[in-house]
Amino acid sequence: MNKKDFVKTARIYCVLDTQAADYGRLFDILDTSADAGIDIFQIRDKTGVSEEIVSFTRRALQRLNGRQLFIVNDDIDIAIAAGADGVHLGQEDAGISEARQRGGKDFIIGASCQTLRQAMRAEQNGADYIGFGSVFKTQTKPNRPPMDLHVLSDVLKKVSIPVFPIGGITTQNFKTVQDCGAKRVALTRDICLADDVLKVVGEWNRIMDRNFNISGQCVLA
Repeated sequence: MNKKDFVKTARIYCVLDTQAADYGRLFDILDTSADAGIDIFQIRDKTGVSEEIVSFTRRALQRLNGRQLFIVNDDIDIAIAAGADGVHLGQEDAGISEARQRGGKDFIIGASCQTLRQAMRAEQNGADYIGFGSVFKTQTKPNRPPMDLHVLSDVLKKVSIPVFPIGGITTQNFKTVQDCGAKRVALTRDICLADDVLKVVGEWNRIMDRNFNISGQCVLA
């Protein structure tokens, strides 16, 4: 399965955020959960130096060995330099068209969106997936209020590329997101702050297996 098709079948997306844990702990989380059902990993470091992000990314790619996707947040230069599978862009970051031009046709490009208009524009501009949120109140974006869930429902109905709801989502409140039509999820603190990472990832896999059937099998070749 190529990278583009893999994104279409992916269900669980883990954001490894240095606001939640240091690099040592984040690598332990990746190492522990790499074979437990996480489909996509992302490194998010808003304050670190590029050398640290590149080093972590290369180490992560070696550990994953092509079985899962590894994405770099925000920075196209770092993503390309480290050999990452793609980049995740915010609304204030470099544009999708620039990332596509520089990364190539197989480069995975994600976009953070908070409105239907943003999501539709990201799809039109060639994004491969959307991270949509914050769904609930989250420490990652402490100044952002939780969204009107009707907006999430509209996005899930009107956008055809994969949409990963993100922001304060846990196994306890996911039913609300599920009721909006979500079949995927992006997680940060629910995994990064877990006392038992394997247990939490296992719970998420059971939720996805029980409630959803995304056609295809997540096997990245």
